[in-house]
Amino acid sequence: MTRIQRKNTEAILEAALVVFSQYGFRGSTLDQIAKAAGLSKPNLLYYFKSKEAIFTEVLEGLLDNWLDPLREMKEDGDAIEEILAYMKRKLQMSRDFPRESRLFANEIIQGAPRMMHAIEGELKELVDEKVKIIRKWSADGRIAEIDPYHLIFSIWSLTQHYADFDVQVRAILREDTDEIFDEAESYLTTLFTRMLTP
Repeated sequence: MTRIQRKNTEAILEAALVVFSQYGFRGSTLDQIAKAAGLSKPNLLYYFKSKEAIFTEVLEGLLDNWLDPLREMKEDGDAIEEILAYMKRKLQMSRDFPRESRLFANEIIQGAPRMMHAIEGELKELVDEKVKIIRKWSADGRIAEIDPYHLIFSIWSLTQHYADFDVQVRAILREDTDEIFDEAESYLTTLFTRMLTP
């Protein structure tokens, strides 16, 4: 791939992220993506054969990044600190990558037609692996007895809310984004620490 081809591919994927996160898959068009990328539609189709192909490429890159914070949870670390660190990484992703979070949420709400294979495959395998670790921590008395799956779901919902419902959160709190995330981290740290302490 030449430097220009790489540059155009990156421009298309960045434009697609903006358009898809705003309008969803169904509401987005190739014309919108081409315009946002600064390319003609025929030029865009030189790089990607369809809207579906662009969306799939964006989602695959997104899922890989989305799994990284959970991959970092280590069995040999302090149990509560490892869970809190995971929560903080997820909250940081909501702060730093709100468009990606909304795109992922949109796909899930629509039944995940373009990424169910990844959810049932790579995501489930990783979650199952970490659930075993959390169960062991609980059995060893390092954390309170808790359902590991619902703990992970709670972390997802309580952190991604700040990206997916950003407009609502900011309208109610009337604060700038950094303050909101600092306060959220403090609150969630207290919440999970109390819940997890044996």
